[in-house]
Amino acid sequence: MLRRPPFPVTLPSMTTVVWFRQDLRLADNPALSSALATGGGVIPLYLHAPTEEGDWPPGGAACWWLHHSLGRLHRDLIDCGSSLCLRRADDSLDELLSVCRDSGASRVLWNRRYEPASVARDRRIKAALRAAGIETGSFNGALLHEPWSVETKTGGPFQVFTPFWRHCKSLPEPADPLPAPARLPSPPQWPASVPLDDLGLLPSVDWAAGLRESWEPGSAAAARSVQRFLNEGFDTYDEGRNLPGVRGTSRLSPHLHFGEISPRQIWHATRRHAQGRGRHTTWRDSQFLAEVGWREFAHHLLYHFPHTPERPLRSNYERFPWVANDARLRAWCKGSTGYPIVDAGMRELWHTGWMHNRVRMITASFLIKDLLISWSTGARWFWDTLVDADLASNTLGWQWVAGCGADAAPFFRIFNPTTQGTKFDPLGEYVRRWVPELARLDTAWIHQPWAAPASSLAAAGVELGRNYPLPIVEHETARRDALKALSVIKTP
Repeated sequence: MLRRPPFPVTLPSMTTVVWFRQDLRLADNPALSSALATGGGVIPLYLHAPTEEGDWPPGGAACWWLHHSLGRLHRDLIDCGSSLCLRRADDSLDELLSVCRDSGASRVLWNRRYEPASVARDRRIKAALRAAGIETGSFNGALLHEPWSVETKTGGPFQVFTPFWRHCKSLPEPADPLPAPARLPSPPQWPASVPLDDLGLLPSVDWAAGLRESWEPGSAAAARSVQRFLNEGFDTYDEGRNLPGVRGTSRLSPHLHFGEISPRQIWHATRRHAQGRGRHTTWRDSQFLAEVGWREFAHHLLYHFPHTPERPLRSNYERFPWVANDARLRAWCKGSTGYPIVDAGMRELWHTGWMHNRVRMITASFLIKDLLISWSTGARWFWDTLVDADLASNTLGWQWVAGCGADAAPFFRIFNPTTQGTKFDPLGEYVRRWVPELARLDTAWIHQPWAAPASSLAAAGVELGRNYPLPIVEHETARRDALKALSVIKTP
């Protein structure tokens, strides 16, 4: 017969390592909340391991954001009586084992990632830690619904967005976001940490002035951005999201990518805002939440089709006769194509690390269909220059434009950059901001300066071929060439 001991027994508390990755926030962080539930010490840890990202280590703009986001997370943790342990890692498993040995931690928790290299790494790490007697746990902190939990009626993955999002909206509403902790208990012993600067995330030559002017990384800034958008842009989003000359979008994509805010937080903030304005039933169908849905769809596709960052989902496009033209590629990267809406977008990207989504489609279409340069080349350039470079969304976007991915626009849908500019930047505000050489040009010619009368060009100080380039291709000719190239891969 078991007898109660004559004095209270105090079990040793469990120290837990919370391995931060793309979840750089304290609120609605399932791994952190689970660690706190045990009452033991918590070691917040970030491992910088770019070599483990496969062929997609973070690009320069993303590294800049990551540096500042980690700095803000560290300050948030200090306010909670804790600290952020930082380490460089050639092998994350070795560093996790080292941290556990140094601190006596017996459990490691993290929030899941869904990129192919991360999935394989996490599976290996979970098995090895458990074999070493260390408890592990992983959680969904990045999506509304896990990729494997959303299935078609036949049990497979979706490849078309509309039924995918309709199915997601039919599922139970995402749980309320978890609160941020007021305090984090310290472990009995802290492991060694390196200074943030030792991670080498900032550029050696400072090209990031435009990023500093444009962005404030961190969870506090993300929360303010949500409220600003809901108060100022939500009601006009359906129209404003297509106009790059106005601030009509939420600009939340980098905050979402780095996990400074979760999609659950956005979902519930949108619900509260809409219901406060009497939209009790229609808010789920808002175009803004549909954009959150596209992010979900991108991760769904990447998880189920992990080859797509390198190869098209539609295999016949592997035979497409792409053209290698370094001079034209450089002109596109620099924003010197002679097509103002394209050049404005590429210069906005270079200066701010971001580009309006409508213009992303226009610039991508121009590279792929006017220049016949592979979508994968464009994806690589965006990867290095975007602060919101996300493997799932970047892959989906480029394959969508190229016509080779899921729910893609057909290749024969070729954007005319002149008419696209006229339609979505009718007064030329966006072009005037990012292509100042054309700032004084009449609105009638702002999207086609090559067609302007000599008197208009002279009055605006525009000298085509000198201070602004002539078009590097003639669009109608390029369109015919693209359709001819498409015929090569058409199946009988």
